[in-house]
Amino acid sequence: MSLLAIMGSGETAPAMIKVHRQIFEATRGDGPAVMLDTTFGFQLNADHLVRKTIGYFADAVGTRVEAARWRRGDAPVADAERTLELLSRASWVFAGPGSPTYALRQWTGTGIPGALTDLLGRGGTLVVGSAAACTLGTHAVPVYEIYKVGADPHWVPGLDLFGHVTGIKAALVPHFDNTEGGTAYDSRFCYLGEPRLAALEDELPEEIGVLGIDEHTALLIELTDRTVKVAGNGHLSVRRRGRTQRFGAGSELSLGELGSLLRGEATAASPGRASTPDGGTSAGAGTSGDTSADAAASADGGGPGALPSLGAETTALRAAFDTAVAARDTDGCVAAVLGLESAIVAWSADTDENDDADRAHRTLRAMIVRLGELAAIGARDPRDVLRPYVELALRLRTRAREGRDFATSDLVRDHLATAGVDVRDTPDGVEWSLRES
Repeated sequence: MSLLAIMGSGETAPAMIKVHRQIFEATRGDGPAVMLDTTFGFQLNADHLVRKTIGYFADAVGTRVEAARWRRGDAPVADAERTLELLSRASWVFAGPGSPTYALRQWTGTGIPGALTDLLGRGGTLVVGSAAACTLGTHAVPVYEIYKVGADPHWVPGLDLFGHVTGIKAALVPHFDNTEGGTAYDSRFCYLGEPRLAALEDELPEEIGVLGIDEHTALLIELTDRTVKVAGNGHLSVRRRGRTQRFGAGSELSLGELGSLLRGEATAASPGRASTPDGGTSAGAGTSGDTSADAAASADGGGPGALPSLGAETTALRAAFDTAVAARDTDGCVAAVLGLESAIVAWSADTDENDDADRAHRTLRAMIVRLGELAAIGARDPRDVLRPYVELALRLRTRAREGRDFATSDLVRDHLATAGVDVRDTPDGVEWSLRES
């Protein structure tokens, strides 16, 4: 069985552990598992990212993976041939985040596209995500150049490996549901936003549609029986000229059906599929397996229900901590602190570079400081601590008043007020409250 797995993002995140394990279980052959380092090969920390990726698969997924070095297409011939030989024996190959255009420059005109096609031809598994996923279509989004440098929206030629192995021509767009822009700007569709995606879509040949894959979501294509399954937290989106049809986690369809949808020859009108205009911004449901990405994280950190990022986990745990502080719930405070520390460790192997880790560490430190402050003032409600003493003083004041010893009565009231306890005489009796400091 040949398996092509395309991930929208989070290839080395806790949320995708279960999906990776599922993919390895379906992989056939006794060849090595190999990761290609090209997509981030231009970065100064490329060696560090290789170690993190290998560590993720070893520690979280439970599989030994070795690196296939292909940082540049003009590497010495002997080095290139060693990598191609390793790929020729592999049963599983992975390529992930980085720059799509850099990867295309280093792969185009070399033996890498053929090696990846051969892998699938002999029944192996190819797993691609983020930047590597962009390269597989007929057209690729130069996301760094548009989003970071400010280049006008344009396509660059892709490898069309997806078309070679499936017979379907499409442009692949990962990070389809990205929300990093929040309410400030539209960062969906691989950071393009709706206006730029619409402009790019108009430039595509009529027969080519856009295949969008949400973050922490995988499109699993079994090439032998020509079936497509959606796994993970989000949706597969099939977009043509501003209209999107979405398939949630658990959805299944055939490659023939997918091709028809991308060419505009069919619509997803059957139950369990959502069709929405303007980029599919509605909540669109998939089949019964559709899930929400904002549910609590599962115990093993993977699969449906896992929080989609360290940033999301940080936000949720900070909210839980604040609630626990307000309730003076020390157990809840400690649970939130430990939960955030565990999340930082779990996400430490993620190679998606953003400021989530820095923010999580800042939040953890702030939570510890506040926990220390709570310990200093005491977690018990101060009214519960003071109640026996205040009520004793008030009983003495009542006796003084009953004995018409108003001087003593006023003295008790005044001393309580100095201590921050306000006393009020009401028709229903004496009431007291602790003044906020």
